[in-house]
Amino acid sequence: MKIGLYFGSFNPIHTGHLIIATHASNYTDLQEIWFVISPQNPLKKSSGLLNEHHRKFLVDIAIEGETKLRSSNIEFKLPRPSYTVDTLSYLHEKFPRHDFSIIIGSDSFMNLKRWKNYEVILKNYTIYVYARPGFEIKMKNDISKKNVIVLENTPLLEISSTVIRKMIKEGKSIRFLVPKEVQHEIEVQNFYKKHGQ
Repeated sequence: MKIGLYFGSFNPIHTGHLIIATHASNYTDLQEIWFVISPQNPLKKSSGLLNEHHRKFLVDIAIEGETKLRSSNIEFKLPRPSYTVDTLSYLHEKFPRHDFSIIIGSDSFMNLKRWKNYEVILKNYTIYVYARPGFEIKMKNDISKKNVIVLENTPLLEISSTVIRKMIKEGKSIRFLVPKEVQHEIEVQNFYKKHGQ
């Protein structure tokens, strides 16, 4: 099975994430898209992160009923911080029959050289890149284009998890920015209002 791995903190998952995943499932030959919830991104601060199990639950309720979208807690079991190359290696061993690719934004693609063993990823895995506002997709000469596929016409919504968290703290409505089930759970559990979230 061809599986696209969409890595992220999803802190919280929002409509923009879901649109990108759906677009990738509709316009590529990927059979499933897995939201890989990262407990700790080595290139981001871990402060302000909701517990990873809560974040996975929010992803689960956001994609409930979608046959091509799944959540994955695979990085919960791996050493932290989470490095994509290690996760890919682990998944390859655990699911040898699956063909894994990764889905990243143009901002992350521009930072690819900062990733651990990025050459291994480029050589062995297909990378689907979607445009992010302000980050033009540029293929540098020293990056192999063979395994890089640009997702065309990806609907772009400038929605940010950071802004959503700020809005929650300020008591503003996040309706339409996240699925209503996610909004309800955030409100019921008082997520992102507590200190340190």
